[in-house]
Amino acid sequence: MASGRRPEHQAPPELFYSEDEARKYTSNSRMIEIQQQMSERAVELLALPEDTPCYILDLGCGSGLSGEALTMQDHVWVGLDISSHMLDVAVEREVEGDIFLADMGQGMFFRPGTFDGVISISALQWLCNADKKTHSPPKRLYKFFSTLYSAMRRGSRAVFQFYPENSSQVELITTQAMKAGFTGGMVVDFPNSTKAKKMFLCLFAGGQANQQLPKGLGTEGKGAQTQVAYSNARDMGKRRKDRKSVKKSRDWILEKKERRRRQGRDVRPDSKFTGRRRSGKF
Repeated sequence: MASGRRPEHQAPPELFYSEDEARKYTSNSRMIEIQQQMSERAVELLALPEDTPCYILDLGCGSGLSGEALTMQDHVWVGLDISSHMLDVAVEREVEGDIFLADMGQGMFFRPGTFDGVISISALQWLCNADKKTHSPPKRLYKFFSTLYSAMRRGSRAVFQFYPENSSQVELITTQAMKAGFTGGMVVDFPNSTKAKKMFLCLFAGGQANQQLPKGLGTEGKGAQTQVAYSNARDMGKRRKDRKSVKKSRDWILEKKERRRRQGRDVRPDSKFTGRRRSGKF
């Protein structure tokens, strides 16, 4: 998808999904098919108990297309979306889930341990944009992930299908998720296909240690990397303390710059002069 055509570059989600756009999206047979496929895959990655109805949160539920995959499997669900027009269409379609108008970047408002699982289809990348002067993507992402972690039952999973713009955006999202306490990583389906390739961020909310990431689809015998695991930020913090660099040394400056990059800030490129003392400077 060309950069200029990305929906999140055209307008904030609550404005981009106008009444006309919401109805067009929900009446497009191709879009409905894709949404259904991605939703079913997200539910599969949740690895929910068989033959047991679960309580699921659908983030960026839109007009309820993803929620239908949950209803078909007899799960009870709650949906959130920032577009009132999308939710209006969901009401007209008489979806089974309870739906709320809310901005994910302002955090979740549910009681601790409420949900057995979380899915989100094509919504997470919107949090990487600063649509208002008061918006800071790293802060909004951390607020979202930290409150979501609290709202999930320990040992449950959250699966986000999303369209990252670049690797820096993936790093920004995963850094804030790990900082909030999640473990997990990326699962890539059909990595060698331009059209069929789909990326899922699969997060674990506590529970058993060393949980294994699922394998991506369409990778049998092709040797492509379909899993990228990330370490828990709290463990990484402990390791950094064990090898703390001397303040204002080259290593100390490089570590500081790397932290700022992970936070999504602008940092000057490293060079052979980074950390070098100037003549006459003490």
